[in-house]
Amino acid sequence: MTEFDLPPESAPPGPLIRLFNDQRVAFLVVGGINTVVAFVIFIACSQSVGHLVEHGFGRVGAALVTLGLAHVLSVLFAFAMHRRFVFRVRGHVLRDLARFWSIYITAAGINFVALPVLVELGLHRIPAQAVFIAFTTLLSYFGHRHFSFRRGAADSQGETSRT
Repeated sequence: MTEFDLPPESAPPGPLIRLFNDQRVAFLVVGGINTVVAFVIFIACSQSVGHLVEHGFGRVGAALVTLGLAHVLSVLFAFAMHRRFVFRVRGHVLRDLARFWSIYITAAGINFVALPVLVELGLHRIPAQAVFIAFTTLLSYFGHRHFSFRRGAADSQGETSRT
């Protein structure tokens, strides 16, 4: 039996919930960590991939390749962190990941439009991305809280029948 086969249920509170005694605060702490890690990943991708691609695809192409690679790595890291340390849910891993990613895809769609525009206006891609991070953090807070890891009544009934 794998984690994918487990019925949906909440796990015991994780260390952040026990430390802060408030899921919202734990979410913000993990969100802060994710934001810093995502920005570091973006800078690392920008430094490694961005300069190589810039020669063949221009500044905007380099920004988009950098953004795409950084997005995939950052979302996988954030999903693992939120699932493990904040929401502590079990089961429905693929559904949760799809929902989680849909929040990030929405933000990324906006980011894929905004970053090239800001780069074309002369702003370097790293400061441009820093501006966008504030918006992404706010969007992800509400989206994950009310959608990504939400468990419905059917999920709760499955929990009660097991106890």
